[in-house]
Amino acid sequence: MRFRQVHLDFHTSEAIEGIGKHFSKAQFQEMLLRGCVDSITVFSKCHHGWAYHPSEANERHPELDFDLLGAMIEAAHEIGVKTPVYLSAGLDEKMARRHPEWLIRGKSERTQWAVDFMQPGYHEFCMNTPYLDYLLEQIREVVTRYDADGIFLDIVGVRECYCQHCVSAIRAEGADPRDREAMKRMWERTYRNYADRANQTVHEVKAGLPVFHNGGHIRRGRRDLAALNTHFELESLPTGGWGYDHFPLSVRYAQALGLAYLGMTGKFHTSWGEFGGYKHPNALRYETALCLANGARCSIGDQLHPEGLMDEATYDLIGKAYQEVKGKEKWCTDTRNIADVALLSLEAAGVHPSGESHEDRTADPDAGAVRFLLEGKFLFDVIDCEADFDAYRVILLPDRVFVDDGLKRKLSEFLQRGGKVLATGSSGMTADRKTFALDLGVRPLGPNPYRPSYIRPNFPLQALGSASFIMYGEGQMVELTDSGSELASQENPYFNRDIFTFCSHQHAPSTNVRSAVGMAEGPDGIYIAWNVFEDYADKGSLILKEMVVWALNRLLPGKTLDTDLPAQGVTTIQSQEEQNRWIHHLLYASPIRRGKGVEVIEDILPIRGTKAAIRVPRPVRRVYMAPQLIEIPFVQEGGIVRYELPEWECHQMAVIQF
Repeated sequence: MRFRQVHLDFHTSEAIEGIGKHFSKAQFQEMLLRGCVDSITVFSKCHHGWAYHPSEANERHPELDFDLLGAMIEAAHEIGVKTPVYLSAGLDEKMARRHPEWLIRGKSERTQWAVDFMQPGYHEFCMNTPYLDYLLEQIREVVTRYDADGIFLDIVGVRECYCQHCVSAIRAEGADPRDREAMKRMWERTYRNYADRANQTVHEVKAGLPVFHNGGHIRRGRRDLAALNTHFELESLPTGGWGYDHFPLSVRYAQALGLAYLGMTGKFHTSWGEFGGYKHPNALRYETALCLANGARCSIGDQLHPEGLMDEATYDLIGKAYQEVKGKEKWCTDTRNIADVALLSLEAAGVHPSGESHEDRTADPDAGAVRFLLEGKFLFDVIDCEADFDAYRVILLPDRVFVDDGLKRKLSEFLQRGGKVLATGSSGMTADRKTFALDLGVRPLGPNPYRPSYIRPNFPLQALGSASFIMYGEGQMVELTDSGSELASQENPYFNRDIFTFCSHQHAPSTNVRSAVGMAEGPDGIYIAWNVFEDYADKGSLILKEMVVWALNRLLPGKTLDTDLPAQGVTTIQSQEEQNRWIHHLLYASPIRRGKGVEVIEDILPIRGTKAAIRVPRPVRRVYMAPQLIEIPFVQEGGIVRYELPEWECHQMAVIQF
C-alpha cells in the first residue's frame, strides 16, 4: 500500500455542461508530481449515478464525450502512480428516480439520506433488490476493461430497511417484519451477500485485487465485517464531522487486526464536496504525521472540478505535507504498536449501537478514554473482546462495559497472569447491575439518585489541592468489601435541582458528608464510581484527568514511557522488528474552534527540550532524530534509555536502534 494517496471525488450533476473539457494529461501529471502523490483513487461512477467512461453496464455522463477514467489511469501509470477505482455503490441518483422501489425505506416509507424527492440530495439503495445485480455488472465491467489497482465501493454497510423487497423476503421466510430481531438478522445477511458477491465479482476477473467497502467508520468489535475487506481506509476528516477524537480511536483498533490500513483526511476546510475550501497546510502536515505515528499510510480527499482541471492550490497544499511524508517512509513501514494499556471499546463490547451519522462514530466514553490516554501519554491500543488480553498490562472498561460469562473468562485469565483492570461507572458489573463480576473491592448498592454529586480523593493530586470535586456523570453507590481499600469518598449535594429545591445558578453544593465509596482498589484493579470517560468527553474537567492518570500510574509501575511532552502532544512507539529498532513518534499541535464547532489547526509552535525515558527490552546502540539523522545523546541504565530532544515542531521521530 502506497504512503501518499489522494482520494479524488467527482460527483458531478448532469445539469453541468462540458464535463472534462479541460482535462489534460500533462496538467494531471504535473499536479500529481507537485503534490508528491504516489496513488490516486479515480472514479468510474459517482453519487449522481453516471459513468465517466464508455459503458454498457451503466450510462456515460451525458455531458462527457471521452473516456475520462481511462485517460486518468493512463496518465497516472505513466509516471508510476497507482490508480484504485471508485464506484458509488450505495447512491445512484439517476436510478433513484427511475426505480424508487429499490431504495432503502424506513417504517414510515421515508428514504435514507434525503428523506424525500422534494429536497436536493441523494437516496440510498437497498442491496436486497435488483439494484445489486445492476451494481455488480458495473463492477465487473470496470475490473475487466481497466487496469485498476484496487476497487473502492462507497456508502455501504448493514442498513435498516423496510422496503417492500425486505418485507416480502422476511415474510417468505415465515418471519414477521414487525419482529425487529428477525429484521436485524436479515439486514446482516443482506450486507454480507452484497459484500461476498462484490468481492467474488472482482476476484473472478483479477484475483487478489484490493477491495474496500466504505461505510465511513470501521465498526469496533465486528471482525466479521472487517474481514470482508482486503485493507482498511479509515475515513476520518477532523473538520468534516469526525473530529480529532475519531482517528486515534479508529486507528488504534485497526492496527491490531492484521490488515494493511491508511488514514483518510481531506484538504477541505469542512468536508467532502466543498469547492473552494482549503485547510491550513499545517493541518495536513499534522494529520498525515498522525497517520505515520500510528503505523498508517495516508490519503487526502479532493474533488475534481467538472471541467477536469486539477486544482493547483490543492496540490501545492498536499505537496507540503507529502514531501515530509516521503522523507519519513522508511521509518514507518511494517510497524507494530507498543502498548501497555488496552481500551475495551464500548462499541466493541456491544453497548453502543453503531450508526452511520457522525455523532455515532465515536461514543462519548470511548472518546473520553482516548483523550485521557493521549493526554496522559500512555501507550495504548483499542481492542474488542476477541483480542489477546495478555499483550497488555492494564485493561480499561469505560463506564458501561457489563461483564458476561465469556468476557469474565477472558478477564479472569488475564488477571491471573498479573494484569489489572480500571473500571468506571457500571463497568465490571453483570448486566443486572446487582454484583461485580470482578473483585474491585466494592459491591454495588444501586445508582446514585443525586446528579451531579461529588468526590473527595484520599490521595494527592498533581495540579489541584484537597477539595470536594463536582462529578457530572452518572454515579453508582458502592460500599467496600473485605478485599477493598478506599481511595476516594462520595459526597452528595443537599438536593437535586428542582422547582422547589434549587440553589444558585447550577446545582446545590456538597453537604461535605461522606455518602459512599467514590474510588476503591481491590485485587483485580481500581474502580471509580462515576461515568468519568463520558463526563470527560462532555465537560473535560481537570479532576477527571487527574484521578484517572493517578489510577493508571498506580496500576502501571514501570510503564514503558515517561515524557514531559505537553498535554496537547501525542506520542506513540512503533516497533520495526526487521530493522531491530523502535520509533518514538512525538507530535504537537493545538486545534482551535472556528465558526460553529469546526476544529482547525493553523499555528504550530516549536517544542524545546522534550525529555523521554523508555523501558526497552535490550541494549541500545544509538538514538537519533529521523529523518534528520542527527544523533541524540542518551543514557541507558536499569533497562531504561533516557534522552532529551532538541527543538522540534509538528512531528519528530526519535529512532532507538538496538
